[in-house]
Amino acid sequence: MTAREYPERPIVGVGAVIFDQGRVLLVQRSHAPMQGEWSLPGGALEVGETLDEGVKREVLEETGLFVEPVAMVEVFDRIARDAAGRVKFHYVLVDYLCRVTGGSPVHASDAAALRWAALDELDTIAPFTRQVILKAWKLAASA
Repeated sequence: MTAREYPERPIVGVGAVIFDQGRVLLVQRSHAPMQGEWSLPGGALEVGETLDEGVKREVLEETGLFVEPVAMVEVFDRIARDAAGRVKFHYVLVDYLCRVTGGSPVHASDAAALRWAALDELDTIAPFTRQVILKAWKLAASA
C-alpha cells in the first residue's frame, strides 16, 4: 500500500497538456494509480507550492522539460474505490495547457517512458485524459 492509498482527504494533483507539431506529450505511469498506463505528465502538489509551481516541478521531474502554464484546462475529481466500496484514491486534478520553454524530453521520476502522440492515437488512454487533451487542443487553437 502506498502513502496515497486510502487518504483521509483528497490529494491535489496537477497535470500538463503539452503540444508540439500537432502531437501531445504522454508519460507512462510507474506507480499506482494508473501504473503502466499512458497519461499526462504531472503529480501531487506539495505543501506551500502554488499550482503553477507544482506543474512546472512535476513536468521537469517527469520529462526533463521546463514549461510555462498558459491556461487552466480542467479541474475534476478522480476517485477510485476498492472492491468493498472504500475510497482507495481520491485526487482533485488541475490540468494546464503548457508551453515548453527549455530542456530536452527524457523520462524520469514517476514516468517509465514518454512519447509524443498524435491526436488520432489517443484510443488507448483513459477517456477522462483524452477529453482533457481535446479540450486543451481547442483552447490552444483559439488562443
